[in-house]
Amino acid sequence: MSGSDVRAVALVGPAGAGKTSLAEAMLFVSGAIPRQGSVPAGSSVGDATPEARERGSSTELNLMHFEWMGDGFSLIDIPGSPGFAADGGAALHIADLAIVVVDPDPARAALVEPTLRNLEQAGIPHALFINKMDQARGSVEELLAALAPMSKAALVARQIPIRNDDKVVGFVDLAHERAYRYEPGKASTVVPIAPDLEGEEATARFHMLEQLADHDDMLLEQLLSDEQPSLDTIFADLARETANGLIVPVLFGSAASGFGIRRLLKMLRHDTSHADQTAARIGADGCCAQVCKISHASTVGRLAIARLFGGPLSEGAELIDGEGQSVRVGSLFALQGGAATKIAAAPVGSILGIAKVDTVRAGDALGAGGAPVRIPLHLRRPVANCTVAIAAKDHKDEVRLSMALNRLAEEDPGVLWDQDDISREALLHGMSEEHLAVVVNRLKRRYGVDLSIQRPTIAYRESIRRPVTQRGRHRKQSGGHGQYGDVVLEVRPLARGEGTLFEERITGGAVPKQWIPAVEKGMMDALVKGPLGFPVVDVAAALVDGSFHSVDSSELAFRTAGRIATADALAGASPYLLEPVAHVTITTPGSATSRITSAAASRRGQVLRMNPLEGWSNWDVVEMLLPEASLHGLEAEVRSMSQGMAHYEAHFDHLAEVAPKLADTIVQAARQTA
Repeated sequence: MSGSDVRAVALVGPAGAGKTSLAEAMLFVSGAIPRQGSVPAGSSVGDATPEARERGSSTELNLMHFEWMGDGFSLIDIPGSPGFAADGGAALHIADLAIVVVDPDPARAALVEPTLRNLEQAGIPHALFINKMDQARGSVEELLAALAPMSKAALVARQIPIRNDDKVVGFVDLAHERAYRYEPGKASTVVPIAPDLEGEEATARFHMLEQLADHDDMLLEQLLSDEQPSLDTIFADLARETANGLIVPVLFGSAASGFGIRRLLKMLRHDTSHADQTAARIGADGCCAQVCKISHASTVGRLAIARLFGGPLSEGAELIDGEGQSVRVGSLFALQGGAATKIAAAPVGSILGIAKVDTVRAGDALGAGGAPVRIPLHLRRPVANCTVAIAAKDHKDEVRLSMALNRLAEEDPGVLWDQDDISREALLHGMSEEHLAVVVNRLKRRYGVDLSIQRPTIAYRESIRRPVTQRGRHRKQSGGHGQYGDVVLEVRPLARGEGTLFEERITGGAVPKQWIPAVEKGMMDALVKGPLGFPVVDVAAALVDGSFHSVDSSELAFRTAGRIATADALAGASPYLLEPVAHVTITTPGSATSRITSAAASRRGQVLRMNPLEGWSNWDVVEMLLPEASLHGLEAEVRSMSQGMAHYEAHFDHLAEVAPKLADTIVQAARQTA
């Protein structure tokens, strides 16, 4: 890739808007690929994995590159589905400009708000590209009017459409005041502005200039004096105000047909910030490589995907990691979808793959100076709400499965895995049910592990209602020394959340002190599985009496006696079942709030509060308590009720008693599967 400064452009927006198709069109028009592929046909450079091909949409970050009129660009295609968007979070922050790809239908405008708000919060300059304009039925004005409340910065239309029989066949560039007619497979043709469009064009152009003048006093004076500003002034304002996040330029076209792509590329060439400006925004000081992703998917092995700031990078260079340790860079690779091409060096601004830096993780910065580089990206790891229990069908594959899970979790921040201490299940956590399905397919395809997948065991617990005093005696004689332990325990309930407590109130040496710890161990043994079949919580036991034998008593005997006394006491103390309850926060468009709260009620949920989402247009935040057993399928349900926009976070809140009838069902089911 030639040029001294490669600029990075991220493609973001709702699923189905056509981001990967737009990337394909940009690669083709710029000459980076010989023919334009298609996402539906499975022939695009991006979405090259079997999982993405099968779904016809992005399931992971796509990285590509091209040149346009001598300038180098890296493309970051970020999945639009919320279940997969976590993979591109770090990469988005190192982009110079984000292109928000949107559908032309005003009824789908609400889908764009989360993207716009996230870009504003992160301070990332962005523009809008209205895709599929050759299929549009609504007007650009209606779409922008619907989008305007969702953006703090003004949406500045740089084009107006030319229509023929209600079909968009070209556009008028408002800066140049030139009309262009789309030509399939070729550059658009310059045509005269039709007389019936002259008034609309003049009004739209003056409105664009007024929006620019809000941030340029000199331009404002020219407009008030009826002076015609120069093109240099207009383009300088467009570039400066875009880079500073003061405006959001709006262009349109059709990725599938190749319409408007050259105009978009020209805008990127003139208005995209340079790498040094992005470095200043994110706090990258000096020469460094900011790692945004770890990939194990490439045929060349583990790659650290990084963007270069401050200077170029060559194979074999010495860099400094965050701990101050020297790291020698291995081979460098240019990334074009699923292909990785070895290169000797990369210019500043490039996004590339770096091999042989095995200690580096996503979010790390490798510095070229003598001191560690730390870049405060403040990335928030997403909450993985969906969970499955996963196991290798063949025990010989367990080590390979563990290695594979570690690799997948390293390269996708939306993936987590751990092991439940009680059930001993390996739990795989993901962003959505669809996300987990993709991760499981990836496990099978890449690592060849035959897997067993099931719903995780709910962490039910049990406790008791009333105090009980119980004797436990263990006596055994089988020749030689026998076994003898005798204890009396007072077992009582504790307040919720107090855990377990053991006390001893022995008088007169009824139980020698050396055996008292064994009694406590026996109590804890009994609490592992109570009379209902689940671990027991919030219980106290006091050792108040007992007896011993000078020859036959032992640690094992008193531990057994403690377990017997505790188990018998629990059975007679009115045990009852507890279930984990989660605090759930759902962020949803207001149009779906009532449906979502009704769905929560049907899942035994209790709504705590409901407030408007501050700064957003007609979005709500609903907080509720919901049994963890009812969380299964919630993610898919809330998305289906909200055009895929609602999302939630769930965290354990407390244990609550289960209604008797449901408790009986749960206990019986557990006994049948035990």
